[in-house]
Amino acid sequence: MHSLTERGFFLKKQNRLRGPILLAITAFIWGTSFVAQSIGMDYIEPFTFTAARSFVGSLVLIPVILVLKWKKVIGKEGNWLKGGIICGVFLFFASVCQQFGILYTSAGEAGFLTALYIVIVPVLGIFMGKRAGAKVWIAVAVSLVGAFLLSVKDGFEVSRGVWWLLACAVLFSFHILVCDKYGSEANPVKVSCVQFFTCGVLSLIFALVLETPTVYAVSDAIVPILYCGVMSSGVAYTLQIVGQRYTQPTVASLILSLESVFSALAGWIILNEVLSTKQLIGCVLVFTAVVLAQLPAKLKRG
Repeated sequence: MHSLTERGFFLKKQNRLRGPILLAITAFIWGTSFVAQSIGMDYIEPFTFTAARSFVGSLVLIPVILVLKWKKVIGKEGNWLKGGIICGVFLFFASVCQQFGILYTSAGEAGFLTALYIVIVPVLGIFMGKRAGAKVWIAVAVSLVGAFLLSVKDGFEVSRGVWWLLACAVLFSFHILVCDKYGSEANPVKVSCVQFFTCGVLSLIFALVLETPTVYAVSDAIVPILYCGVMSSGVAYTLQIVGQRYTQPTVASLILSLESVFSALAGWIILNEVLSTKQLIGCVLVFTAVVLAQLPAKLKRG
């Protein structure tokens, strides 16, 4: 049997690892869903796709809320309605910008520019009184270089899509910080459910005004919609909110940047896309940055 001191050590270690593990799973789901997201865009337009996946994500979480409500494992309620709406507004603008960016750029450019939130989050954190140490800034720099090597191909050019993706990176940075605030103050599952419903409603309004959504087009894209809605939206974004309750925002952004690594690996395994030496080096650098960010600031001498 373990002593009380040993139990305390293991519990403390589990709490420290809980957030990073959940965020790593989130990055994996987001990375593997990139293929489904691209396929879905072949059948329907950006606002329609965002609306469909968001509503699916919201619906998936309703039974989860009903079950966990009785088990009391989701923590304090807090102002989940307000938090969900605010998170949903930022999610809407960020997601739509990303969808339009993908239309006008290559996948490599989209991956690199979206990954700029790795740098933006700690910069915004300074203005919010959340300063990052030198170790984290080094990890940010290493991760940014890794994302560049992994995602950007030869002939990088500034196009219309680049500006969409730059806006996307900024908005996702705010989304991470907002999730950090309300995910720690309110029921994270309810916050996530409301944020998807909010994002879905806003997307549907713009889809009906600016696009021509049809039942047939949506049915053709039902598989990527369900995958992105259930896994990327319903599961991953909820894990993001829960994971950030135990993780510092800048470190969270670094872990979430593993999305680019998993996306490349998914393309290699599913689509038979070959990873170049430069991309493999990029994968190693991103993983190194995430590990570096998780190391304790000071090592205790025995």
